[in-house]
Amino acid sequence: MSRYIRLTGSAVVLLVPFLALAHDVSSADQELLRNGGLWAYIQVGATHMLTGYDHLLFLVGVVFYLNSFKDILKFITVFTIGHCITLIGATYAGITANDHLVDAVIALSVLYKGFENLGGFKKLKIQAPNLLLMVGLFGLIHGFGLSTKLQSFDIGKEDILAKILCFNLGVEVGQVIALIPIVFIILRVRKHTQFTAFYKAVNWYLVLAGIGLFVYQLYPYFWIMISKITGGAV
Repeated sequence: MSRYIRLTGSAVVLLVPFLALAHDVSSADQELLRNGGLWAYIQVGATHMLTGYDHLLFLVGVVFYLNSFKDILKFITVFTIGHCITLIGATYAGITANDHLVDAVIALSVLYKGFENLGGFKKLKIQAPNLLLMVGLFGLIHGFGLSTKLQSFDIGKEDILAKILCFNLGVEVGQVIALIPIVFIILRVRKHTQFTAFYKAVNWYLVLAGIGLFVYQLYPYFWIMISKITGGAV
């Protein structure tokens, strides 16, 4: 097991900087939204999901736990409904929060799923929460994170609902595109004799990636808070 921890630890060190940058709002995206019409919102939404590694890592954790395509479809549907509710609702209502805090909670969802998949609750002799309920809850949180990113763009004051719906559609398209190879690989590897070792390695990675992303998101948040308190003297 220590070998898996070392391997996944090395992966986290190498990949966390790229994961943390995945949600940056680029000037190119802003320019695309300004000039590309509603289709641009679909494109940016899809791109955002495909580069949203915290969202995808959570979905990997969900899929890893399931044994049949029917269960995968059920849980992904619940997750999708959850993030559609908050993405559309929070954006339309103008409800937002500090993006570092929201992303920190999303990072904890990755940590949670890896911990649960590794039997963490059983080892602590604690009854694990209902998985379907937790996936729905985390879907709401992930959707709120997507909403904070959409609201960080200047989307103007015209056709607001249409823009939100197109961005949400893009997110769903990106999610499907990302899930196809993920599900295919996991279902293929599940038949291999080394699946147990692979399962442990990947879920340890989820735990460590979740911790790394959580710390990465909280650091700038507390730095900003300290700067405000000290009047920018830090």
